[in-house]
Amino acid sequence: MEQPSTHLKIKRAGNVSVVEFADRKILEEISIQEIGSELRGLVETEPGPQLLLNFQNVDHLASAALGMLITLQKKVQEQNGLLKLSNINRQIFQVFKITRLNRVFDIHDTAEKAMESFARV
Repeated sequence: MEQPSTHLKIKRAGNVSVVEFADRKILEEISIQEIGSELRGLVETEPGPQLLLNFQNVDHLASAALGMLITLQKKVQEQNGLLKLSNINRQIFQVFKITRLNRVFDIHDTAEKAMESFARV
């Protein structure tokens, strides 16, 4: 079930919502707010949401987007769900490491590995 979105491509794979970003650069405050509200909407519609954010198309990520991801992670946890990230490029991953967010988020090299990890829960 595809939902129209300018920023996100959302697919269902079993119980998991797989989200790919349409934008190569997630830098604009307005874009980040729109993405955040779309993702929150996705999380709020079901108990125990399982969400995979696939960053394979993303080259640049503003630090404000990290705040949005932290807020999303809290919301997912409140609903007893799981949030996993995959395909983060080296440059962006460095930011996660510097900010220690690589310890906050469950990050996988590939979407396939992330999907397998949902199955193990």
